[in-house]
Amino acid sequence: MVSVNNVERIRGRLERGDISIGAGVSFSDPVVSELYGEAGYDFSWIDMEHSPLDPSAVQGHVMAARGTDMAPFVRVPQNDVNVIKPVLDMGIAGIIIPQVNSADGAKKAVQACRYPPVGVRGFGPQRRMRYGVTSMESYLNEMEVEPIIVIQMEHIDVVEQIDAMLDVEEIGVFCFGPNDLAGSIGKLGQLDDPEVVAAIDAISKKVVDRGRVLGTSIGYNPENYERWIDRGATWINLDVDWDQLFRDSGRVLQEVRGV
Repeated sequence: MVSVNNVERIRGRLERGDISIGAGVSFSDPVVSELYGEAGYDFSWIDMEHSPLDPSAVQGHVMAARGTDMAPFVRVPQNDVNVIKPVLDMGIAGIIIPQVNSADGAKKAVQACRYPPVGVRGFGPQRRMRYGVTSMESYLNEMEVEPIIVIQMEHIDVVEQIDAMLDVEEIGVFCFGPNDLAGSIGKLGQLDDPEVVAAIDAISKKVVDRGRVLGTSIGYNPENYERWIDRGATWINLDVDWDQLFRDSGRVLQEVRGV
């Protein structure tokens, strides 16, 4: 059977501890997702929090990934059941929920993403059931572990909360929002500040020591990438469409103009 969302592939990578690399999507054209999939990215980070993407554009990206080996993940704007619900029904492989900085927030995220009795997700499947090809029994069994739930840790409070957050077994990836975490202590953009580094290192160690998946979203440079690998991150959103286009455009112009 052709996978709707390649969730089996990305879940296998996470379970084996393979490094999974993703790319951010903010442009509306689904060609972006198809291109990223053909390029070989393991997952996409389709962004509804910091981009103008509407649900129709998001579903286009999710569908474009189906013809590739890439698993579509969607970041929603907030940890709210009514915001999350329609995105789940698109048949995504994973959902990224921002600003989850406590055990209560992690439990709330799980409840929004799972059907009763575990959670409170409303029932209205369409695409993920392949419009009726997948039986109700199979669908409900699959939804016990799908989509993969990614929470973004974006506040210094996580240092004190992380042990209780790790007790929430249904969370698939514990992902940093490094800049927002730095901003929560008044050091936005200062990712090399010793206090910021110490907080990130302390949280990372606890995640890895518990055998959970550590993730992050960063702009690419070799040194920063290696730092996160050394911390134990295996799920890394490494770039974003607008930045890649800007960088490569600048590089070409620099080469031809010699400036």
